Amino acid sequence: MQQPSILVVDDEGDFLETLINRLKRRKITATGCASGEEAVRLVRETPFDVVVLDIKMPGGMDGIQTLREIKKIRREAEVILLTGHASLETSMEGMEHGAYDYLLKPIKLEDLLEKLAQALERKGTPEHRAQSEEIRKLIEKR
Repeated sequence: MQQPSILVVDDEGDFLETLINRLKRRKITATGCASGEEAVRLVRETPFDVVVLDIKMPGGMDGIQTLREIKKIRREAEVILLTGHASLETSMEGMEHGAYDYLLKPIKLEDLLEKLAQALERKGTPEHRAQSEEIRKLIEKR
């Protein structure tokens, strides 16, 4: 079974590196980038199954703008928003633009794994459902 492909987008380098490493230790293929512009470029090149996207990012594109662009390119990509600012309004705006769900920072890895499993399951294919079950087994091992 092929692993799901996950893109993590966050401007906080330490957080991004730690999260990517924690996913990879659990045999989940994860790519990281630090800006909305880079995320859009990567999504054009690779059909990621799930994008984990920080809402608050400095620079040209914030998370909501990035979400809109990702959905234009890959409507089928599931997007989980991360917010460190507990902004329910912004998170709801993201949901209106096609985000699957959101998590508040600091996140617990188990919560993210469960959201990843749900997002994959939502895609509906037998392969994605199997990937979802594999992620749930990782949660149970902890």
